[in-house]
Amino acid sequence: MQHFIANHGVLAVFLLMALESACVPIPSEVIMLIGGALAAGAIEDAHPSLVLVIIAGVVGNVVGSYVAWAVGRFGGPAVIRRFGRYVFLREHDLEKAERWFERRGAASVLVGRLLPVIRTFISLPAGIAAMPPLRFGVYTTLGCIPWTAALGIAGYAVGDHWEKIANAFHGPSYIIAAVVAVALIILAARHVKRRRAAATAEPASGEPVADEPISDQMA
Repeated sequence: MQHFIANHGVLAVFLLMALESACVPIPSEVIMLIGGALAAGAIEDAHPSLVLVIIAGVVGNVVGSYVAWAVGRFGGPAVIRRFGRYVFLREHDLEKAERWFERRGAASVLVGRLLPVIRTFISLPAGIAAMPPLRFGVYTTLGCIPWTAALGIAGYAVGDHWEKIANAFHGPSYIIAAVVAVALIILAARHVKRRRAAATAEPASGEPVADEPISDQMA
């Protein structure tokens, strides 16, 4: 993989990230860390812009996710289970993603991008559930950006030590996902609280304004 990315740069990052989101279990941690290290000039003399590497990763994720969504939407569970083995899709991985989607609905597409296994396969149950394509694309993009950018920046920062960071990412990725999920819940709760407070503070629309007493008008 390192050789492929070193030789083909941004295009390789795009293709590999697209495959990863299309349910081919290629670790995005390794792809983006190598891409970031390549942008830092730690692997080859010629190096692309870090911004381009991150954009390629995000766009690849979104394209691959739509491919998986379409397979789930138009192929259904039977096709996935019949042909999934050809892309190393294991039955329990699909079931795990389906349970995650069933419990959390559309928001699972956003938060699931931070979870190992789930982020690779979450597009399938979203397609099976006929999640609207526009909403799916928005949630997918918002979920891909922080994870992809963080990995690319980490690879850029550590340079030729990217492999050590990649090995260390597997465990903490659960922690990162949990922290992000809690943060999203807190932000949503605060938003709802502020809206309720604002609604309570506003005067009721259409409420008649009391007339001044006649004595005050005569003064």
